[in-house]
Amino acid sequence: MSDIARPRPAAPASAAAVPRFRPLQPGSGEIPGDHYLRAGDETTMWGRLPCETDAPVLSIRPGESVTIDTVSHEGLLEDQGSDPVAFFAAHGVAASDVLDDAVAIAASSRRNAETDGPHVVTGPIRVEGAAPGDLLKITVVRLQPRVPYGVISNRHGRGALAGELPRGTANVSVFAPLMTRPEGMFGLLPVVEGGEPAVSFPLAPFLGTMGVAVAGSVRPHSVPPGPHGGNIDINLLVEGTVLYLPVQVDGALAYVGDPHFAQGDGEVALTALEASLRATLRIDVVPAAQAVAAFGMLSGPLIRASGWIVPTGLGPDLDSAMRSCVRAALSLLQARWGMDEHLAYAYLSAATDFDISQVVDITVGVHARIRESDFSEVAR
Repeated sequence: MSDIARPRPAAPASAAAVPRFRPLQPGSGEIPGDHYLRAGDETTMWGRLPCETDAPVLSIRPGESVTIDTVSHEGLLEDQGSDPVAFFAAHGVAASDVLDDAVAIAASSRRNAETDGPHVVTGPIRVEGAAPGDLLKITVVRLQPRVPYGVISNRHGRGALAGELPRGTANVSVFAPLMTRPEGMFGLLPVVEGGEPAVSFPLAPFLGTMGVAVAGSVRPHSVPPGPHGGNIDINLLVEGTVLYLPVQVDGALAYVGDPHFAQGDGEVALTALEASLRATLRIDVVPAAQAVAAFGMLSGPLIRASGWIVPTGLGPDLDSAMRSCVRAALSLLQARWGMDEHLAYAYLSAATDFDISQVVDITVGVHARIRESDFSEVAR
């Protein structure tokens, strides 16, 4: 048990606020991928990310899809009692609506709270033929909520207002039930502690952590992102989008986790609306020569989403992350469309939004949204 005070539970949400859909327990419901990967002791890591010496839990061929169960860390952590059934019961959730794999992972005690991160990741997955210099292309085919609720947390003096919020010594974990409307699913929050849910916001599920293994025998901490991807927390990665990651080791050894139901750019309180997802992904390999011709030499994650091509920048602060992102964007424009550097710099200033990915993961992130249609007349 952490010596940090446990949060005061909110009043249980009204029964009308919690939709009664059957949770996606391990092995239940639709599993559309060519392969299925459960979340369990043998297929997950908690607080650390895979490295080169880790054995894969699944091997696939390029072009195949895999349906992966991911588990949110919210409700599992020490300051939340390490008992998801009891934690969620305090918010009116029946034991049958708590995921069996979340309960098992919480009871496994595989995480060192003093040295490891909070995130549960599923994997690693070996992709045949992937080698350093290639890009791993991950297409997000489908993201299915596994439960009808989530949690938003501000804890351990972390967040954009570290040292100011949370007030006092208590951690704050805010429970948010879901509501289904004709236009989609929404998260709900009260206006005052213990009040009826009255504020609603649309869900846009994505995986906060998508990565490849690093070289060597040291497993990285799960919080800071890097060239390997990891905890990039970019909310553009919804269904239908593509993430490219520079392969670091033979077989890539891909993994995913940190599932989100919704997140604003910045993720200022420390977490977004965190909750478990079932993700179906198609994984391909872009050979090194083809990758360089298409995108230049990538030093970190690249995204394609809804007509945008999105280079990323990471750094210890926003200034350095911004500079890194601008350099990545310049390199992309020069490599992909042959644009002179000074003209590319002018274009970025006139036509490109640079958004804050997150400011809470030790290494902060910025991403740029470049409209591909702006270059439709350019011969590649």
